Amino acid sequence: MKRYLMALTLLISAVSCDWIGNTPSFGDDFITYDIKAGNHEVERNLNTLFSASSMRFQALFDSSCIYKTNVPENQHDINKLYGFSDCSSQHQNNSARFGWNWREGALRIYAYIYVNGVRQERELGTAELNEITSFRIDIRENTYVFTYHGIETVMPRHCSGGVGVAYKLLPYFGGDEVAPHDIRIKIRSL
Repeated sequence: MKRYLMALTLLISAVSCDWIGNTPSFGDDFITYDIKAGNHEVERNLNTLFSASSMRFQALFDSSCIYKTNVPENQHDINKLYGFSDCSSQHQNNSARFGWNWREGALRIYAYIYVNGVRQERELGTAELNEITSFRIDIRENTYVFTYHGIETVMPRHCSGGVGVAYKLLPYFGGDEVAPHDIRIKIRSL
């Protein structure tokens, strides 16, 4: 009976019209994350569990990532790209992720962390629109090592050892303001 129910559940899932989580692009092995105008979060935001000691991925930003904020100072706010919570805590207590913004005619990339509730960020460089860019975050005891364009940047970490109970952090627009128009980012986990 248990096998029958499991098979029935799988069959229903397979023929269902709604995709659970973010939709694969199908033309490639990237997942397209859409943040609709007026929102901070991606559609169908599912923060899945994370238990690894590193995160490697590639991202592709297109012209939808060019934007102008309503309040000029908010152009410096860092949007979130991809990362994970850490130390068995909420992500605004402990986490590591890459961030980005569009400023001064360039898409800028950042290391963006929370360490025991204190946010820290460091600019790492720029990314070209419509080009695949590689990212990596490694956990090394009490540090995070962000690798971007082959350069390692070390940032502090609150705990040591594994991540504990942790979850992936998906793209997020803002700071203070919501997305001024639809934003599209493609990500492929490696």
